[in-house]
Amino acid sequence: MAEMTAEERKKKKKSLPVIPWMRDPVDISLSDSCPLSSTPFLDPRLETALRHKGFDSLFPVQAAVWHETIGPGSFERDLCINSPTGSGKTLAYALPIVQMLSTRTIKCLRALVVLPTRDLALQVKEVFAALAPAVGLSVGLAVGQSSIVDEISELIKKPTMGIGVCCDSEYFCQEIRSSVDILVATPGRLMDHINHTKGFTVEHLCYLVVDETDRLLREAYQSWLPTVLELANSSTNSQFSFGNAINPPTFGSLKTVRSFGVERGFKGKPYPRLVKMVLSATLTQDPSKLAQLDLHHPLFLTTGKSRYQFPENLKSYKVVCTSKLKPLYLLALLETLQGEKCIVFTSSVESNHRLCTLLNFFGDLQIKIKEYSRLQRQSIRSKTLRSFREGETQVLISSDAMTRGMDVEGVKNVINYDMPRFIKTYIHRAGRTARAGQSGRCFTLLRNDEVVRFKRLLQKADNESCAEYSVPSESVESLRSMYSTALARLKESVESEKHKKTRVNIKTRGIAKKNDKSA
Repeated sequence: MAEMTAEERKKKKKSLPVIPWMRDPVDISLSDSCPLSSTPFLDPRLETALRHKGFDSLFPVQAAVWHETIGPGSFERDLCINSPTGSGKTLAYALPIVQMLSTRTIKCLRALVVLPTRDLALQVKEVFAALAPAVGLSVGLAVGQSSIVDEISELIKKPTMGIGVCCDSEYFCQEIRSSVDILVATPGRLMDHINHTKGFTVEHLCYLVVDETDRLLREAYQSWLPTVLELANSSTNSQFSFGNAINPPTFGSLKTVRSFGVERGFKGKPYPRLVKMVLSATLTQDPSKLAQLDLHHPLFLTTGKSRYQFPENLKSYKVVCTSKLKPLYLLALLETLQGEKCIVFTSSVESNHRLCTLLNFFGDLQIKIKEYSRLQRQSIRSKTLRSFREGETQVLISSDAMTRGMDVEGVKNVINYDMPRFIKTYIHRAGRTARAGQSGRCFTLLRNDEVVRFKRLLQKADNESCAEYSVPSESVESLRSMYSTALARLKESVESEKHKKTRVNIKTRGIAKKNDKSA
């Protein structure tokens, strides 16, 4: 066997994760799909719920996680799952958690799923809601979509005051109970409830899921993670501490006792432990970030040998064009796709808005194009997304607010209007198509000076080739006559928006000054 060159040895050494437990992962790609009828220990009620949703088998990642949780693994280790977008990671953790909690007798918050965005949290809640009622469990949502008062009424059950019931405030506080067994939350609203909601507690938590881990660990989000870990592990023997919580919860006689046992692997750690599952399509390998999770004998599950994986049935294409005519190439490309569902990604919220506005100034378009970004109100985003899901809108112009985890059935194409700077961004964008074994295409519009950089970007995911897609030149030329008019209308629209924004700012400052004087 020929010896490796110095460059090959350097490349191999660089590709090895720094963290020892990441060097020998469980390869999910070696697992097969598992028919529901052959899934060991699956509760018949959950099997019925899954079949009602159109499932007849578990995907490889779901089967692998089931093996390590309900199967022989028995949740003995915390799980770190690095699997391509659209591979079924949400159901992979939702199913075993619901199965494990199905035998509970007292309702309290036992599972917490944390996600970085509202839209993603709403989507994950729907997955749990399809399973949990079948076994008598309740799922809550804390994302700031509604007022905190409305959320509290959904999450916390207060005792009813009838004749002969004690009205003592201490009794009332002790009888406050959680209305949900499972909570799906974003970090900010989770901290609001921890700090201000009477009766809200993570003291009884059994399962913590950190979805889109790399993004949640990259930003502090009001120190939600150390707070949850501290409060969840605060019940040791009969001593209870609630850290900095403004409203320490009281649950009467209901206690979760975590002792510091000497069981194998638990010396100096609370037992029974808080089980953690962390997931991403681009899981970080940074030791300092992963250390924040305080993982217990972590088991790393990944797909294949490469750190970054594309969906199996994804085809990538590049479209080389001139910068000035880029919008025309995009429109011509959309015409060739003949109304198929498409998501177009831009580099910023501003360019996202301007591109969508410009495209809609072209007359006689046979497709409906809408904007989707984090600056929009939640109600508008939800309405736009619903229109896209139902097929009323064929093209969504999106910022990276939609890159992570969002699942819209039937998206055939993803178009990078602006080339992503990082391979992680490309993977998350491309992952909006070719989901759950379906086929899909990802197009990237490139200037001539971006072609080499794009090639290097894909090489980071061991992708050495990307075919060039030719947009018919006559289609581009046919749009030129409308281009100058559309640009002029865009300029007017931008100026009008600036003027309107200035007037609002002046009015706001005037009201603020008036309030200061009256104070």
